[in-house]
Amino acid sequence: MPEESISVLLSKLEPVAEAALLHEALGKRGALNHDVKPAWPGAKIMGRALTVRTSPGDNLMLHKAVSIAQPGDVLVATVDGFLEAGIWGEIITVASQVRGIRGLVTDGAVRDIDAITRLKFPIFSRGICIKGTTKKQKGTLNEPITIAGVHVAPGDIVVGDVDGVVIVPAAELDAAIAKVHEIRVKEEAIMARLRKGELTLDLLGMRPVLKELGLDDK
Repeated sequence: MPEESISVLLSKLEPVAEAALLHEALGKRGALNHDVKPAWPGAKIMGRALTVRTSPGDNLMLHKAVSIAQPGDVLVATVDGFLEAGIWGEIITVASQVRGIRGLVTDGAVRDIDAITRLKFPIFSRGICIKGTTKKQKGTLNEPITIAGVHVAPGDIVVGDVDGVVIVPAAELDAAIAKVHEIRVKEEAIMARLRKGELTLDLLGMRPVLKELGLDDK
């Protein structure tokens, strides 16, 4: 099947681009660990994964990734969780924006946060570190990686917001989108009943659990 154009992909994703709902739609899969957070308030990310493995303390492969990236790509980069180097800063941000890259997700640290915030370039990282990097070490591009507890293949879909980051396997995107719509309809119905005075204990089926735990009459 031909790969969808990025414009078609984004138009499909836009209405359902909520990380938590997509995580639920995938059967509670795909969520990166909780410590991968927006580098600046309000950052949101959405696009196709260009996967990167780079050596701790070195960002050569990130610069190489920028050079081959296509508009709509999100760089998803593992440094094996190393936090004592800022592998991304203002210069590579500007280079990425020129290339149409839609953001960065990393299990490492970044820097130049004030400048990146002004540029409105979405970054989700595990930390911030002032220390610089070398540019000498070999890594990999566009090969499957594991980052923050999640397997990511090139071309998978990346969605991030204030709740966190979720990876949607490309082959499961259409099913996940349909499931998000289903979940939204169900949740709207529940909230409408809550506003009429019903309880979450009843609407979410928790009474039997309370009874089993001996808490139904307390």
